[in-house]
Order: sequence, then structure tokens, then C-alpha cells
Amino acid sequence: PFQVVGGKVKKPGKRGRKPAKIDLKAKLERSRQSARECRARKKLRYQYLEELVSSRERAICALREELEMYKQWCMAMDQGKIPSEIKALLTGEEQGKAQQNSTKLAKAGKTEANSSSP
Repeated sequence: PFQVVGGKVKKPGKRGRKPAKIDLKAKLERSRQSARECRARKKLRYQYLEELVSSRERAICALREELEMYKQWCMAMDQGKIPSEIKALLTGEEQGKAQQNSTKLAKAGKTEANSSSP
């Protein structure tokens, strides 16, 4: 039942790997195909990273412009001038607050009217 091959005792059965009788050409073609796929994945990965970098650079430029605008506003306010953008923001907020207060008063009036009647 036991075979002695190269000084080692081999048991009969289906355990272990069988000696590879794979065609050399097929093996080379699989290797080439694997290399092509690897290069394609690498190319896609680099394209993705380049797009990511460019989008982040655009975001950085936009933020720098915004920061510069805020610096200009601060310098103007230090000189006693109120930039028109800030005036628009302030008047917009005041109008928004006035609208909120009027809706709150209207709602409060409705609840009072409902609670006072039996």
C-alpha cells in the first residue's frame, strides 16, 4: 500500500497536489493576461487619484478666494466701512427675524383664541 519515492513514503489516495501537467503555453498566456489586468487596474487607480487631487485643488482655490474676500471685508470694516454684502446679509436676517416673529405671533393668537373659547 505504501510507495517509496525519493526517500519519502507516499500514501495512496487523493491528498495533496498532483504534479502539474499544465501546458507551458497556457501558463504563459494566463500570466500575460494577469499582467494586463494588473496594469489596467493600476491605470484606473491612478486616474481616480488624479481626479481626486484635481477636485481637492479646485476646492482649495475656492476656499482661498473666500478667505481673501473675508479678509477684504475685515479690512474695510476696520476702516469704518461696511461692505454691501454684509449690509445685505444683515438686512436679510432682520427681515427673516421679522417674518419669524410675525408667524409666531399669528400662531400664538390662534392658540389663545382656541383656548379661551369653551
